Parts: sequence; C-alpha cells; structure tokens
Amino acid sequence: MWEWWKKNRSLLIGLALVLTALLCYSLGLRTEERTGWIEGLSLRLGGPVLGTAASARYAVAGIWDAVIPGGSSLDLDAESRRLRAEMAGVEELQRENERLRRLLGFVEEHPRRSVAARVIAEDAASWFRTIEIDRGYEDGVVEGLPVVNAAGLLGRVVRSTAHSARILLITDASSAVAVLVQDERIRGVCRGQGGTLALDFALVQDPIQIGDGVITSGLGGVFPKGLVVGYVRSVHREQFGLFQTVELEPAVDFAHLEEVLVLFRETP
Repeated sequence: MWEWWKKNRSLLIGLALVLTALLCYSLGLRTEERTGWIEGLSLRLGGPVLGTAASARYAVAGIWDAVIPGGSSLDLDAESRRLRAEMAGVEELQRENERLRRLLGFVEEHPRRSVAARVIAEDAASWFRTIEIDRGYEDGVVEGLPVVNAAGLLGRVVRSTAHSARILLITDASSAVAVLVQDERIRGVCRGQGGTLALDFALVQDPIQIGDGVITSGLGGVFPKGLVVGYVRSVHREQFGLFQTVELEPAVDFAHLEEVLVLFRETP
C-alpha cells in the first residue's frame, strides 16, 4: 500500500487540489458577488483551453454545415424534400414545354386561327365523355367549334360560358364524325363507343386493313378536313352482311388530357 502511495501520490495530490479549486469556485458563485482569486485563477488557466476547444468545435460545425446544409437529420430530411420538390417542378415544366411544343407544331402544320386552353375538369359519369376547359365565349370559344391536341381530334364545344366551355369528346356515344380511311379514301361515320370508336357504313367489300389511319372528311362543316381521328384496330366482315364492323383506336390519349386547342372557323 505504501509503495502504491509513493508511486501515485503526485497524481492524487493534483486531483485533490483540482477538486478543492472546483469546490471553492462553485461555492464562490453562490455566495460572493465579486470574482475571488481562486475563481480568477481558474478562469485564467481554463479560459484559453476552453476557448481553443470551442473554436475547434465551431470550425468543425461550420465545415459540416458547408458540406451538408442543416447538419442534423431533421434538417437533412427537410432539405431532401425541398430538393425533390424542386426537381419534380422542373420535370413538370419540361413535360409541359414538350406538350406545348407539340401543340405549336400542330398549329404550324394547320395554319388556322386557334386558342390554347387547359383542361380543368372531366365528367365523372361513365356514360358521358366530356371535359371542361378554361376558355369561354369572351375568348371566342362558342358552340360547335372543333377541339384538338397535337395527336388529333378530341371533340367539339357543346356549351360555352364567359370563361369556360364544355367539350363533347368523340368517344361519347352521342358523337358522330364524318371520316375517311386515309389510304383507300373510304368514307364512313365514326361513332363513340366509350373508350373506343366504331366506323359505321363501311361496305363489306371496302379494303380496310388493320393499322389504316382515319381522318376527318370535312363533310358536315363542323370539323375541318384532315384531322387525325384514329387507327383501325380490328375488322370483322360478316358473310351475308352489307357493312363490315370496324373498330378504331383513338389517336388521342383521352385519359391524359391537359392542354388543347380550340380551332376557330375560317372566315371567307
């Protein structure tokens, strides 16, 4: 035991002095209004050490904040959500610009007065196929005008208010469009079947093939000639029937309508 004390007495005496100084310092904080000599000595000796440690801590924290904004898991999560939102916004703008470029291409191919509009509502009823757009008669959108997008014909205006209009889509059962099978120049009437289209009055001997394009014929005066309506998806010919049954795939993706063009009538 004596040998252990002789070997470690310097360390033990030093620890005792430190503990005594800390105790006096603590008592002085509670009872004295002025700084005592022990407290002053502790501050003078400990200040540089604590200052150096604090400077190192703040320097490390600054580097961390510079490399990774926030520095905490909550800040990182918030920053990650913000960046994802910004990326989603940029991607959405790119997609919208691409759609508008396609509409502009349609306008260049069909030099006709038109007005662009956004789809703001869809009819939820399964037996109707209509949409609502954010343009009305104050923008020149009146009943009977055809509506298209870059892919082809959508329908026609059936109701118009000052700042909105309702469009009857060509897939609605009450819709009928005079059309031509583009390559063979076969005439018929395209009628809506909900999600698809049917080509009526095509004679059984007409050489209609799967994949043939179908366009508006211009008859009737509602739709201008040459607008793409759809493509032949199936052909069925009865042995003793007068007409063949032709099903069309619409050219337009009616499930993802966002921007459209309303075509004005040509003035003589």
